[in-house]
Amino acid sequence: MRRISVLLHFIGFSLLVSGQDPVLEEYIRIGLENNLALQQKKNNYAKSMEALNQARSYYFPAISLNARYTLAEGGRTIDFPVGDMLNPVYSTLNYLTNTNAFPQIENQTFNFYRPHEQETKLELFQPIINPAIGYNYKISKELTKASNADLNAFRRQLVSDIKTAYFSYQKTIRLKDLVNETRALLEENIRVNKSLYKNDKVTIDVVYRSEAELSKLEQSEAIVIKNKKMAASWLNFLLNRPFDTEIKRVESASLMTELISLENAEQLAFGNREELDLMDYYLKAGEYKLKLNVSNGYPDIFAALNYGIQGTNYTFTKDDDFFLGSVVLRWNIFKGRENRAKINMAKIELNNIKTKKNEVSDKIRLEVTEAYYNLEAAAKYVDAVKNESKSATKAFNVVSKKYAEGMVNLVEFIDSRTTMTTAQANLIIARFEYKIMEAEFERVIGTYILPPEQNYLLF
Repeated sequence: MRRISVLLHFIGFSLLVSGQDPVLEEYIRIGLENNLALQQKKNNYAKSMEALNQARSYYFPAISLNARYTLAEGGRTIDFPVGDMLNPVYSTLNYLTNTNAFPQIENQTFNFYRPHEQETKLELFQPIINPAIGYNYKISKELTKASNADLNAFRRQLVSDIKTAYFSYQKTIRLKDLVNETRALLEENIRVNKSLYKNDKVTIDVVYRSEAELSKLEQSEAIVIKNKKMAASWLNFLLNRPFDTEIKRVESASLMTELISLENAEQLAFGNREELDLMDYYLKAGEYKLKLNVSNGYPDIFAALNYGIQGTNYTFTKDDDFFLGSVVLRWNIFKGRENRAKINMAKIELNNIKTKKNEVSDKIRLEVTEAYYNLEAAAKYVDAVKNESKSATKAFNVVSKKYAEGMVNLVEFIDSRTTMTTAQANLIIARFEYKIMEAEFERVIGTYILPPEQNYLLF
């Protein structure tokens, strides 16, 4: 497979992945072993390997045992005029010898098919010169490599999907924590306002407003719980597990990593992406197919050997066995320009593959560019939201103290609390969206090192 520079590959990888999450890596391992869609890809690859074995088998001789036993009655006959040929001679001899020593005989009639007949033989057939066998084997080999590249491309996509589902779930966990923290704050606020109302410090509308804020929070909580369940179901689906299987919680997410340049990202993508290997294999297979169709105009030479026994019964004497050896030349000189049409179609197909390869290259470049700028923007957004969250938290602490001292009204308190909660939620979302963008960027430049599996080794 294509690889630009091993050093550049690992530099890019080290910049992107400063530390691995063992829980996430375990989920990736499970997914690569159990995912149902991946199993179908593996079956396709196994099928292509068997097709390669079949193409290889044509190099070897074919040996077969053929037995035939025939019972015949009637049918065509052969007339043998033995009487017409010999009776005049016998008559002359009887006249000369004055005897009847030479009797007259009848003409004979034989059935064309013998009443009983058998032929049992071993037949060996060996190609000597047959270009089609060699080119078909090379085509199968390239298609098997293409199937392997397609399989690994799917594995890489699956890793990205597992990471996306994992980070989406962890995001809902953090949002649920924030809901719980906010609930405690609102419940305390309701308790205080009810106490103030009983002591005629505030009017009843203040209590109602506090309770309304708690109802809003419960609505948000319902959405968070739904998203949590869906994220868990998605991840378990990718891992081929029951949807209600518990997902492990990770207390701390990995830190943001340094972003490499767009130019280096493109170099890594063009060196690592299996889709380009896939197109190279298809291109090579197309070239062999063209050569195959050209070779159809060449002669083929085969050898055939036969050894067996013949006769009316199964007997094994030196008079019953036979041996035949043949060298056969087959040359299709003219077939109505059929082969010329096949050659032209192979050329057109080859041009289509070249065009498709250019399209895939442009698509990869576009994917890298989009993923790069998305990750860059996500990193800047995290920094901005982080500052906003710090400021909003500090502001709420000040307003909360003033509210406790009666220096600000409920509206200001709720507005400050809402601003802080929104900023904290945005920070949680921004951090995990960054990890999702990072997973996509890692996929498009192909730096995640897929675990090796013996079945996927190329020859």
